[in-house]
Amino acid sequence: MKRRLGLSLLAAGLVGGTVWFGVGGALAGSSGTLPVDITIHYSHYQPAAFTVPAGRPIAITLRNADPIDHEWIVGDAATHQRHRTGTEPYHASRPTEVTIPALSTVTTVVTFGAPGALQYICHLPGHEAYGMVGTVTIRP
Repeated sequence: MKRRLGLSLLAAGLVGGTVWFGVGGALAGSSGTLPVDITIHYSHYQPAAFTVPAGRPIAITLRNADPIDHEWIVGDAATHQRHRTGTEPYHASRPTEVTIPALSTVTTVVTFGAPGALQYICHLPGHEAYGMVGTVTIRP
């Protein structure tokens, strides 16, 4: 019964556009890397929100289905303000700042330390204004 409820809650989260991890079942008790898949299509992230537990490594696979480059920058308001006015043309050295070339796939592994919510945004010109924004919620 617990497993069925956990899978139902997971399915409800997927249908609602949010990916929820750690809701009952095997995911809540395991300690390995959790996978998250994000597709970029028509300059939007799909899903535009997901939830993960704090302190667990998360393997985030970013699939860019668009014929143009994008980036995935996750962080707080100060991080995003720095990138809105920054001049870094390419991101490869930080797991929370990734460039995804056109029609390619990139995987990064991130461990979010503290509970809270962070945004992920593409800061290429016009992309954030077009709606290329998402939220990751980190649960205790």
